[in-house]
This record gives sequence, C-alpha cells and structure tokens, in this order.
Amino acid sequence: MDSSANASLLQLAIATPLVAALVIALGLPKRFSVRLAAAAFAVPALVALWLWWQFPANAGGNYAFLSDTATGLQAFGLSLKLGLNGVSLPMFVLAGVVGLAAGLYALRSGAERLKIYLMLLLVMQGGLMGTFASIDIFFFYFFHELALIPTFIMVGIWGGRDRNYAAMKMTIYLTLGAMLSLVGLIAIYTQSGAQSFDLIALREELAANPLPVTVQKYIFGLLMFGFGTLVSLWPLHTWAPLGYGAAPSSAAMLHAGVLKKFGLYGLIQIALPLLPAGAQTWAWTLALLAAVGNVLVIGFVTLAQRDLKQMVGYSSVMHMGYCFLGIATLSVVGAGGVVLLMVAHGLSVALLFLLATSIHHRTHTFDLSEMGGLAQKTPVLAAFFTAATLAGIGLPGFANFWGELTVFVSLWPFSKWITAVAIFGVVISAIYGLRAAARVFFGPPTEQLQIVMKAHPPADLEWSERVPALILFAVLLFIGFWPRSVSDAANQALSAKPVVPTATINFQR
Repeated sequence: MDSSANASLLQLAIATPLVAALVIALGLPKRFSVRLAAAAFAVPALVALWLWWQFPANAGGNYAFLSDTATGLQAFGLSLKLGLNGVSLPMFVLAGVVGLAAGLYALRSGAERLKIYLMLLLVMQGGLMGTFASIDIFFFYFFHELALIPTFIMVGIWGGRDRNYAAMKMTIYLTLGAMLSLVGLIAIYTQSGAQSFDLIALREELAANPLPVTVQKYIFGLLMFGFGTLVSLWPLHTWAPLGYGAAPSSAAMLHAGVLKKFGLYGLIQIALPLLPAGAQTWAWTLALLAAVGNVLVIGFVTLAQRDLKQMVGYSSVMHMGYCFLGIATLSVVGAGGVVLLMVAHGLSVALLFLLATSIHHRTHTFDLSEMGGLAQKTPVLAAFFTAATLAGIGLPGFANFWGELTVFVSLWPFSKWITAVAIFGVVISAIYGLRAAARVFFGPPTEQLQIVMKAHPPADLEWSERVPALILFAVLLFIGFWPRSVSDAANQALSAKPVVPTATINFQR
C-alpha cells in the first residue's frame, strides 16, 4: 500500500468520529444519531485493524513511519503529519478497539441526553486516533487535549457518587500535568534548533547535535513529572481512582484503557530517544517512585478497597508502576515490554470497567461486602469477570503475561531487589483480584443482595454487553497467543538504535 493511501486511511480514522460528532451536534434526530455513532466508532477500529494487518515486517528502525505525508496546516514549524511506526501502531490499534467497545456499550447504556453523551465520546475517540497517528509533537499534544476535555464534562454530568469533586480534581491534576508536559515539549523545540515540531526532524537534529546533559536533565524531568501525572505516577495519582470511580463506564473505558497511555507513549516515543542523557539521570528516581509507590503502596491500598469500581481504579494505578519500571531500565527490552503491557492493560482494564458496571446493574451496589453467589444467576458474566481478572494478574495465555514477563526480564540486570518488589506485586494483584471474583460470584448471596434479587431478578449479560466484552476479550487472547503481532513491530522501531546509547539489552525477532 502506498504512502498516500495510508495517509488517507489515517485521516479517515481521525475525521470520521469528529465529523459524526459535529453532525449530531447540528441536530440530527436521535435514531439516526445512534446509527451514525455506531458507524463512526466502527470506522477507526476497522482502519486500525487493517493497518495492523498490512504493517510491513521490514518497516525499519526508529522513526521509520508507515506514512509521513504532511497534510493540511504547514506553518510556524507545524505540520499535520500522520504516520505509524512500531511503537505508535499498537497504540493506534488499542484506541480503535477500545473505542469501538466503549461506543457499542454506550449506545445501549440508556444514558440521559444520549446524543450529547455519544457526541462527547466521538470527540474523545477522534482525539485518541489523532494522538497516536501524529508525527508532529504539537498535534500529538493537541489531539490529546481534544480527547481529554470531554472526560471532564462526562464525569461532571453523567458521573456517579462524588462526581463534581472527582471532575474538579481530575481537571486540576490533569491540567497541571498537561502544562508541565507542554513546557517540556516546547523546551525541546526551542533548544534543538530544528525549527520544527516534527519528530523525525527533531531526531535527526538532536542525533547530530545532542543537547547538553544539564539541559536534558531539566527537560526530561518536566516530561517525566508532566507525563507521569497524566499516567498516575505515585504520589501524583490520587485523581485516577476517584475519577474512574465516578466516571460513566464508556468514559472510564476510554480514559483508563487508552488516554492514560499518552504519557507512557510520550516518554518512549519522544523523551527517551531525544533526551537519553536526561533519562539516565532520572532513571533511578523513576524506578523508586514506581516500585515503592505504584506497586507496593498502591498495591496494599488496592487490597483495602471494598468498592468494586474503586478497586479496579486503584489496580490500574498499580499496574502503571510496571510500565514506569520498564521505561526506567532504559533498555529496548524494557521499552518493548511497556508497549506490550500498555496494550494488554488497556484492553483488560476497559473490560473490567465494563463488567463492573454490568455487575452494578444487577446488584445495585459496588460494595463487595454486599455481594455473593451471582454466578448462579449470571454464569457468562462470572466467566468474563474471572477471565478479565486472570488477565490482569498476568496469567499465561493473555497479553498481560508477555508484557509483565518482558518488563521483569529487563528489570533483572537493572536491579534485582526492584525486580523482587515487582514480582511481589503480582502476588498482591492475585489476592485482590481473586478475592473480588470470589466475593461477587461465589459463596452464598448476602441478605442485602437476596432482597435486591427478589425485587429485581438478575439476568445474565445481554448481547449489547456481550459484544463489546467479546471484542476486548478476543484481542487479549489473540495477542496472548501471538505476542509477535505487537512485539515484532516494536522491536523493529526500538532496536535499530538503542533507546539510549548505553543500552545493551535487546530481544530478537
């Protein structure tokens, strides 16, 4: 497939949900809005899967993008340049797949003001596709902000308990994180002398004329804490469990599953290759914050949760610690493991948020102490939830296993005791995950649940819930049994040149 065709497909994946949102906003009747939204969620997913299938095995090394044709605006060092390489391709596919599942779930959610709800989700979807398809870091940032704004609105309007406080806290934290990231990105542009925000041009200029170590140190610090806040790096994480607990399900699926990966992707695609010396100065700080804070502290906090949705939210924060640890190793293996884990976690956490809401619809509570015995009435729901829990723990056969294993392999030469902490985190996640599954689905129903079930007999998953769950589950299994579908492309992108000059670890095709 030629470059212009690829560029057209990328434009289609970005524009379709945005144009659909505009058409709905202009007053399209509700029944047509639902049909249009369904098609608009499907198009980016189909484009992403097609490009994944067509991505060449010999795509090349760092910054060898599938398409680098500039389109539209080209001024002031900006160019709307779209393309995919081995790092951005898996994220683009993740955005398409999770967006489709979240959109399908939203269509039958029965949300009030459904047209506005779908319109905001479509804007979010379009922004996500643009984020991971952008070669120009200005548009990379712009599309992220475009996807982020609907999150605040959706939490504030359609959110659950404490939604106003959650929306305000998310706004403060994520705005500060985004501002720090923007300052870091602008600093790269001004200090590089490249006169362009184009990643390819920046890479070439900084490879020939690296920034001084002190400058790299400060810029990487800005990006690490800015992107880290957006990802929920400890102790800048407190917005995430609260926000996800209050967010409507589809918004939580898209944000926790995809949008939160923006910061990790930015560190791998921008910060590590452009600021290698800065990365070396911050590596141990990042590793300590992730190991002690995200894995241990948040792991034990997750154990203490009694609210199902809060538990899923805290577990998401905990698993981001593994991604930060992989980045801190400054190795190709670590970065490749993070790419795998980002995709796996995005799929599994989106599935868990979907299922948690499905459980709430049948029990009318998120309180784990008020549940029990639901498997007798909802065996399909129980099977999906148990499988999603096992995927999150890292059971072989699911994509999460390969991501975590690769991160552990990269950690061993970096620090053996941090490796031990990370592996202990798997034990923690197994305890809270399996305990939650047991409390919800097995054992006798509690008195409170018996009263609810008598008044509202629970039915098993409907097809409007099964289809999005099956989409997420199928991709989790596909990557679990064929991890090379992600790792080969990532390996090509990351191993042509080491992530940092001193990195010596590599993995082979």
